[in-house]
Amino acid sequence: MIAVEGDVKNLTCEGVTVVVNLHGALISTTIALSVGMRISIHVYLTDKRAKARVVSVDPDNPLSFGVELEKPQNIWGVPLPPDNWDETGVFDDTH
Repeated sequence: MIAVEGDVKNLTCEGVTVVVNLHGALISTTIALSVGMRISIHVYLTDKRAKARVVSVDPDNPLSFGVELEKPQNIWGVPLPPDNWDETGVFDDTH
């Protein structure tokens, strides 16, 4: 569960993450956002916050958005792959 605050006065809504990575996420919210909108995301699970920008709106689901974090970081609390993770996605335990 996340909270989203927009650059528009008094814009606050609840939402959920669908897919996350260090650069952003696909989120679903309770109100419509628009491409280019600057937002702040608060992840309840980790109690971390980050500034982001809405980069896409799903035409089939107008309450689903792609967001890009202002600075790549793990605010989501997901485990990162180990340093010796192969680019092909295969774990290499020989190093």
